[in-house]
Amino acid sequence: MSSTTTNFPRLVADIGGTNARFALETANQVFEKIEVLPCNDYNTIVDAVKEYLKRAGSPVIKHAAVAIANPVFGDWLQMTNHHWSFSIETTRQALHLETLLFINDFTAQALAITKTDPADLVQIGGMQAEEDAPKAVLGPGTGLGVSGLIPSPSGYIPLAGEGGHVSFPPFDDAEVMVWQYAKKKFGHVSAERFLSGAGLVLIYEALAEREGVKRQTLTPAEISERALSGTSPLCRLTLDIFCAMLGTVASNLALTLGARGGVYLCGGIIPRFIDYFKYSPFRNRFENKGRFDAYLATIPVYVVLSKYPGITGAAVALENHLNNM
Repeated sequence: MSSTTTNFPRLVADIGGTNARFALETANQVFEKIEVLPCNDYNTIVDAVKEYLKRAGSPVIKHAAVAIANPVFGDWLQMTNHHWSFSIETTRQALHLETLLFINDFTAQALAITKTDPADLVQIGGMQAEEDAPKAVLGPGTGLGVSGLIPSPSGYIPLAGEGGHVSFPPFDDAEVMVWQYAKKKFGHVSAERFLSGAGLVLIYEALAEREGVKRQTLTPAEISERALSGTSPLCRLTLDIFCAMLGTVASNLALTLGARGGVYLCGGIIPRFIDYFKYSPFRNRFENKGRFDAYLATIPVYVVLSKYPGITGAAVALENHLNNM
């Protein structure tokens, strides 16, 4: 089925633990009536979709795709960070759809990279991306999403993995100390433990304990705010260590995938302090790999500033699915 004969509008959505973002795709990669609905306002996903469609003027929809912050296996989905649980097939029938596709939200973020406007990318070091080479995709936000794009004759194939949960590799004595603090608290210490909003708080707590100072209860936003305003050296050190850790994990992913097509940093955290991030310890750590310094020095890193990448990626997945039917 080619997209020229496939009915528009299509419904595309990006559902996280807190908010559900919806849009109508009225032509290929043309989105209208974007709305963000709080998940807690609705008992079921069907209720949320019906409310969105009502607000959008009750269009007739045959095909839909949803990016969701969850592993997607089989027909039954139980959301990790929200109470919704449902059968994909039953949901499709309840919404009278011909097609209902669910994909992992970071698989969608990876697919969105293939459609990202260069104006929405901020390059942090490196040379030019190689064409037809793998791309690494990762993003600290509520958690740490990790994916990749592998070139094929039919376009880029996104990886659906759980790389945020790999064991975290401390690089220097300060990180060993922070890792030990987290190990006592949690047992296994994943990369996501540090490279997330909660991770920023965890690093701050560990440093406060080492320095013997009374730590305040700060949100991730407050830590970065105090770090950048110069009012807290401890918060500044927290942010520096966070960015260095991200450099280690990003370079490990780049080496694993051979990501000479570039490393793409998504998620909500980095864009908040993009001007600082350009000169943070991130890039220096990214290239600090002994015999592979020169290999990594050529790889460009991009911070992705797109507003709704999950929606874009869900639309790419739906287009690919319909074209292969």
